[in-house]
Amino acid sequence: MKRAPRSLQHHVLYRKYNGQDSEISALLGKCGIEYNGSSTSILEFRFAPPYNRLKFGFIAATVLFLSLMTRGSVEAAPISDLAAGLGRVIGHALDFPYSPVRSMTSLLPNGADPVAINAVRSAAGVGYAAAMLMALTFIAMVLFFGWPVRNGAFNVCLNLPLFDPTGGGDVVDRLQRDAGLNISLGFVLPFLIPVGLILITNFAEKFGYLLPLNLIWITCAWAFIPASLIMRGVAMYRIAGLISQKRQRAYAKAEAEPDLQVA
Repeated sequence: MKRAPRSLQHHVLYRKYNGQDSEISALLGKCGIEYNGSSTSILEFRFAPPYNRLKFGFIAATVLFLSLMTRGSVEAAPISDLAAGLGRVIGHALDFPYSPVRSMTSLLPNGADPVAINAVRSAAGVGYAAAMLMALTFIAMVLFFGWPVRNGAFNVCLNLPLFDPTGGGDVVDRLQRDAGLNISLGFVLPFLIPVGLILITNFAEKFGYLLPLNLIWITCAWAFIPASLIMRGVAMYRIAGLISQKRQRAYAKAEAEPDLQVA
């Protein structure tokens, strides 16, 4: 059977993916307009850099690294071999009993190919290590670089649009409660997500878990959603502390001022 000309193959591929590319481009454009706008939106900490830049940078770097790793199985290249080697080292270092990486390898069926197990282990190890490094970097920025007040005054309404200060109860207590919930979920979700996926019968086969594209994005979602929750919790703890400090300064100033005499 004769193969179709290369120009015809490219035309078919263009027709197949052009609509999806247009939709993705439109979505990215809307996100860019939403992020750069001056009005309130659902995006948190837009005016408290580099919170969102940090997340975007680490996710983009992880996707690139995992892409280079999986590219080695299709086309050999020195940089792909280097990425795959580093991935194997990180994966084996983080693959110990009851670890999040071990829970991701448990998604594979019994008797899975060792090559597939190594691919999942390496991807999970790199993703989890990058996510934890992202969270630790943000914590260091809060502790040692004074985020977010180093860049100016912090506006709660603009940076926390989903948080209603008038929702009832003390604002500091609510922020601390939400912060604790986010941090707890961030530590627990890397273990709960694989458990939930295991409940889906033949998950790896049904959803093509071992396909390079699916492996990259499933791993990134599994690693960075919990890490983002940890960052959000730490940020809310920080904001609660700033509000509490501002209250204390206001109370101290009020006590220091002499009572005004009515003429």
